[in-house]
Amino acid sequence: MLQKIIVLFLLLISYAFSQNKEFELFPGGLNFIPLKANNQETKVGLIFFTKNNNLKLDIGNNIDLLSFHLSPNKRLTAGVEFMAYALSTSYKGKRLQIDAIDGLFGGNLSYSMKENENRFLMRLRIIHNSAHLVDGHWDESEGKWIDDYEPVPFAKDFAEYTFAYECDSDFFVLKSYAGFSYNFLIRPSDMKRLNIHSGFEFALTKLLGTLLGQKQNVFLVHHFILGGAEKFGGNNNSLLGIKFGDWRGKGLLIYLSYYSGFDLFNAYYKTKVKRFGIGFSVDFL
Repeated sequence: MLQKIIVLFLLLISYAFSQNKEFELFPGGLNFIPLKANNQETKVGLIFFTKNNNLKLDIGNNIDLLSFHLSPNKRLTAGVEFMAYALSTSYKGKRLQIDAIDGLFGGNLSYSMKENENRFLMRLRIIHNSAHLVDGHWDESEGKWIDDYEPVPFAKDFAEYTFAYECDSDFFVLKSYAGFSYNFLIRPSDMKRLNIHSGFEFALTKLLGTLLGQKQNVFLVHHFILGGAEKFGGNNNSLLGIKFGDWRGKGLLIYLSYYSGFDLFNAYYKTKVKRFGIGFSVDFL
């Protein structure tokens, strides 16, 4: 995986210099902002699940390392991303008991083309994902895994392509997107290799005005994935909330969330769940 990413970056740099385009190392911001309702995107924050008092904890970062302008309105970037999200099931001893964790890392290529106030976006990601049960799922008094559910060796390497169109007006921003991913390495072998995804991000940028000089954006975002194990199934994740700060910049998001489908914690990749939660996250853009 690491070798593929290094080769990809070297090819991109070689292409940039051969085309004599404007080249920039460590550009500011992100060319393709992570999709807010996709659980496997970099974010920093947590969600409190009201039904069982569990928590989903997110930590991760995404940075564009290279950028070059193909024209005044067209830009290509290459970046890296590292992230993890964990399931906390209790707070015994005033410490979070982590039951399961997913770790992901990889690289991406992103392309954007601006046309008036609208943008066309494309992104290719190559990501490694592994999932683990950890000590919060171990019953020390019984000397066994809770509910006799033992760890499953889970890992996948996948390539993901997403195409998006972003419409920007004086009062709202709307991004619609679709794409697919292919798992070229899977373990266990019963996972579906092909996944299809789509979604949207809608924000009202002037409905609530400003607070302490910062914009307030009311937003609704949704992400759908068709995938699964043994047979295909739909996974839906929706967020409704407010972002304090520029919609495409740094800010604090507070929201309600609802997820249904195969468990997003891949240690339980065959289990179907429904979860309602209250969460927040911070955009470092």
